[in-house]
Amino acid sequence: MNPTTLVTAAELARLQARGSVLVADCRFDLADAAKGEREWAQAHVPGAVYFHLDRDLSDLSKRALGRHPLPHDLVFSAALARAGWRPGVDVVAYDDAQGALAAARMWWLLRLAGVRNVAVLDGGWAAWRDAGLPIESGAAVTEQSTVQLALDRAQVVWFDELERRRASGDVLLLDARAAPRYRGEIEPIDTVAGHVPGARNRPFADNLQDGGRFKPRERLRNEFESLLEGRPARDVVHMCGSGVTACHNLLAMEYAGLAGSRVFAPSWSGWISDPSRAVASGE
Repeated sequence: MNPTTLVTAAELARLQARGSVLVADCRFDLADAAKGEREWAQAHVPGAVYFHLDRDLSDLSKRALGRHPLPHDLVFSAALARAGWRPGVDVVAYDDAQGALAAARMWWLLRLAGVRNVAVLDGGWAAWRDAGLPIESGAAVTEQSTVQLALDRAQVVWFDELERRRASGDVLLLDARAAPRYRGEIEPIDTVAGHVPGARNRPFADNLQDGGRFKPRERLRNEFESLLEGRPARDVVHMCGSGVTACHNLLAMEYAGLAGSRVFAPSWSGWISDPSRAVASGE
């Protein structure tokens, strides 16, 4: 087994039985930043190490780059080292939001660092529990390693590239937020409502079917190809509120065999940091 996109709970159990897998618990609640870690301490997949979205997977000290800027290389590497990860060890990340907070973010960051043997647990924490698989509490026992990874920021879309490609028309910008936020009808988090002019809405929840699992590969491929309208996948740039749930759409496309799309990391919260940037509302 070579996990690169999604694994089932049964597949994760087999990876654990084989050994040499890091399970990353990435549960997070935007309204209560400590909730995910509390719940991890109470119950988690055996051996799972907790990764905090704000501390380990972001650098909140950065300004004008959105609510969840990319983490510093040293901080991300230190988090992996504390978890005992080393090159060659598979990684499976999960959360309790069907991968959107923040398992897909963990997957994306590792891929930016050149790690390919990483996947997201399809269905997340609920899928593991529903399968009746073992659960443990308390901190995992890990043997710290030495890790030095560098995130390839050239794979990330920043303001200048997005503006250039919007002007030339060679980009399909997909916004992963729920439709009411995209349309600007509500905005519970950021200071301005609406969306980047020209962006199209692809709520990350549209990647899922009943039970919170990802839709079958072929169905996802058909849905994204209908949005692409003949464009190559490399023309797609994903965004959301802060660069977290956008990774869910990137993961869905990769799972569907449509490789090459990228993420506009600052996303909406970064876009509105400059009041001179245009804002659209409605469909």
